[in-house]
Amino acid sequence: MLRFLKNWTLPVAITVGTIAYLVFAYTPALDAVGNALNPIFETLLPLTIFLTLFVTFSKVDFHKMKLRPWHGIVLAVQLGLVLLLTSITLQASTLSNKLILEAMLICVIAPCAAATPVVTAKLGGDLTQMTTFVLLSAIAASLQIPIIFPILEPGHDVTFLIAFLTILHRLAIVLLLPLLLGAIVRHWVRPLYDWFLRTPDLGFYLWSVSLAIVAGITMRNVLHSPISPLHLCSIALLTLGVSLVQYILGHFIGKHWGETAGTGQGMFQKNTGLAIWIAYTYLTPVASIGAGCYVLWQNLINSYELWKYRQA
Repeated sequence: MLRFLKNWTLPVAITVGTIAYLVFAYTPALDAVGNALNPIFETLLPLTIFLTLFVTFSKVDFHKMKLRPWHGIVLAVQLGLVLLLTSITLQASTLSNKLILEAMLICVIAPCAAATPVVTAKLGGDLTQMTTFVLLSAIAASLQIPIIFPILEPGHDVTFLIAFLTILHRLAIVLLLPLLLGAIVRHWVRPLYDWFLRTPDLGFYLWSVSLAIVAGITMRNVLHSPISPLHLCSIALLTLGVSLVQYILGHFIGKHWGETAGTGQGMFQKNTGLAIWIAYTYLTPVASIGAGCYVLWQNLINSYELWKYRQA
């Protein structure tokens, strides 16, 4: 059993989070317990994400954080996909088609997930290169979103500077504080740093806890979505297609640079929590459903990658 849980941590986390939400949502006798646990999980989610990044970033060698050719190539390909989807969305013939396309777009334009280095390291990739890319991706997304989203939803009163600074601020809190604390631990708190090295999977399991919570939140958003089941299925299937396209493109790029783990993760693993917030703030609540579905797809792909890496 322990071996199974270790090998399939991500699907187990998604399943546990989903089932836990459904049990509490459809068992009236548990309403009081659910209401009491809700604020606890709201606090636990950012805490587990912070600890995941703190543990992971403590292992980053800042002297090796340099720009690599694949960083620019992956960002350029992502920008091309963003412009393509934006063009198609502007030509959508119906409102429902536009909403579905926006749900797809949010899964491409969102920045790389802050926890991406965790999986990259598990796949044998370069932790430092991946951390550098996460920071670059955050800046790129902060620039693209304030330009493109007001074009798609002109009704939103958004200025470029305010939107740019707001998004960058949210990303900075998530990324820079654990990065700074990780550097302090690496250089000045050696006993704790040595313990992190002796427990290499600590960050991965912390991230799995946050994934279980996110799975429950995603299920809640899906069940309370105002759109029809047909549109919901369309978004789910099309975001699956988006995740597979980005995954394949990432690996294709990586084959030319000997860094398939980094390019694959950098291309398709997204900060879905931020994507959901961005969709609510700058697009429509329907677009957030795309990011919610993407949580499932990207972690199933990650599970497949981890299984394939163990078999090698």
